[in-house]
Amino acid sequence: MTDLAPAVVPPLARRRAGVLLHVTSLPGGDLGPSAHAFVDFLAAAGVSVWQLLPLVPVHEDEASPYNSLSAMAGNPQLIDAELRAEHGLLTVGGLSPEQRAQHDVWCEQQAVWLDPYAEFTALRELAGLVPWVDWEPGLRDRDPERVAEALAPLADRLEEIRLEQWVFDEQWRALASHAHAQGVLLFGDLPIFVAPDSADVWAAREMFQLDATGRPTTVTGVPPDYFAVDGQRWNNPHYDWDAMAADDFGWWRRRIARQRELFDLVRIDHFRGFEAAWHVPVEAPTARDGAWVPGPGREVLAALVETAGEGTLVAEDLGVITPEVDALRLGFDLPGMKVLQFAFDGSEDNPYLPARHGENTVVYTGTHDNDTTLGWWRGCDRATRRRVRQHVGLRRMPWALVRLALDSTARLAVVPAQDLLALGSEARMNTPGTRDGNWGWQAPEGAFDGALARRLRGLVDGAGRAVDDEV
Repeated sequence: MTDLAPAVVPPLARRRAGVLLHVTSLPGGDLGPSAHAFVDFLAAAGVSVWQLLPLVPVHEDEASPYNSLSAMAGNPQLIDAELRAEHGLLTVGGLSPEQRAQHDVWCEQQAVWLDPYAEFTALRELAGLVPWVDWEPGLRDRDPERVAEALAPLADRLEEIRLEQWVFDEQWRALASHAHAQGVLLFGDLPIFVAPDSADVWAAREMFQLDATGRPTTVTGVPPDYFAVDGQRWNNPHYDWDAMAADDFGWWRRRIARQRELFDLVRIDHFRGFEAAWHVPVEAPTARDGAWVPGPGREVLAALVETAGEGTLVAEDLGVITPEVDALRLGFDLPGMKVLQFAFDGSEDNPYLPARHGENTVVYTGTHDNDTTLGWWRGCDRATRRRVRQHVGLRRMPWALVRLALDSTARLAVVPAQDLLALGSEARMNTPGTRDGNWGWQAPEGAFDGALARRLRGLVDGAGRAVDDEV
């Protein structure tokens, strides 16, 4: 897929409505017919933004798209198997001459990340799926002769891995084309950090703070917050920002360029990490013992904006946000985020209150890390409920909060699909700081029907957010 050209008019220069739903939560759970049908649902509802979680390959023991085997590759599990077979894309040998030529050109264009990913995946399978830091030294350290020797018998598997990535790209391109024809923009998510057991770290150890065996010398996390009393220890390696700056942030430029090939808009998760990141000692049992360490700030962000194009990035600025973080975001005119579930603690200067949203903002009822609005509402105490009622009256939840989000001054209002379906905590996507019971929710067949589209369309129209133009 080629780069999406920067829009003549930035996507968020006008009021829009969006829905948050990951591909795995579609009724079909992949890039096949249910994904295309969901685009049709959004268009019928006047919704012009589909926000998704990262599309990356996940680890076998955890389905989190924020802990991936590659920050650049697509998740092969999202490929529609029937569509792949129908188009004759099962093996490289089965491709038509035209398909083979397209495949070869794409693989050459993407080689900077595709080749290391294919090698990493094949070697990881050879090693029994153990983390790369536990491989034999020659493979762990990417000794050219030893890697070549180990990969020699795996030529067919390498070819298969590359083919999977091309098929993923082909199916995503078809979905993106359909979305754009229906006037729907695709909004992706870029986690600031990458997983330690990933092709990214294995292939570019010099860009991370690691010891001689490839293990992190300090790990990522956040201090105690709304989600976790002990903070969150994420265990990603921290970047060696000096090494990245010496390369003019080429690693980051390639990463954001790949995201812009896939998406019209990209949210930078944990944006504040560019200004300063929470460093947790490797031996610390929780994130409480961490400390803030300054990041490159304007230097790296300038590279990202230059590469991505103006008006295409959104900063996730939740959590511990200092004046320095705000200044960094505002210096590049990036939209921030407001979450309505955080707004009603009784503080008059709460930044999430509707009166404090402003226009250069993306407002959510809740994100993938929050409970569903109905689940949240059921857990609210009486005082919180009274404060909410001051803004929404006696309207029923969750649609009362959906309406409040759509009526916000924020240019983009995003509603998780679970809220449109009026689902409770059983449909929560993720509970930060926990591993079990996350990422598994899937909408039932027929959930996104005409009646729901008409109901949502009425609110979207009333809020002045309907967009029916082809992208």
